[in-house]
Amino acid sequence: MQQKRQLVFVQGGGKGAHDAWDSKLVASLRLQLGQNYQIHYPRMPREDEPKYGLWKSALESWLAKLPDSAILIGHSLGAPILLKALVEQPAQRELGAIFLIAAPFVGAGGWSADELELPADLGALLPKDVPIHFYHGLADDVAPPSHVELYARAVPQAQVHRLSGRDHQLNDDLSEIAAAILSLEARH
Repeated sequence: MQQKRQLVFVQGGGKGAHDAWDSKLVASLRLQLGQNYQIHYPRMPREDEPKYGLWKSALESWLAKLPDSAILIGHSLGAPILLKALVEQPAQRELGAIFLIAAPFVGAGGWSADELELPADLGALLPKDVPIHFYHGLADDVAPPSHVELYARAVPQAQVHRLSGRDHQLNDDLSEIAAAILSLEARH
């Protein structure tokens, strides 16, 4: 019996984000990826008032349970929290890939939040030889599309995907991300 590939989807912040919003993204991934993937979708603490320390602690407990080649996905505020946690506490396992969706950039030119400020050398601090992808809808009215350009400069090794006509939730359709995950599998 083939073991299922493990994914962890880190939700965004805000009232109802887990159940009312990001659950649709997880459902899209489950539909597109099929039975060979197990998607973990932990509820982050105090989603309506996210605190980096609480979320980091929750993420660290999930990261510690993952096998090698697990895939990490962060949406909205979950993306910079995931990035900062990976920089501060590198994964003990070899990751398969990192996908960041509608990620607000926290730092110069982006949002300001002292506890989430990303280091200037972010790209150099992320795991080596791990595919990193940013997906951003060009119709995003929460995290402006200019934020993905800031990430493109901060993480030069990442692949950046700009999706025309897509909103902050990528219109509840993660087919491009599912296709990228499946293409990673085809190479192994």
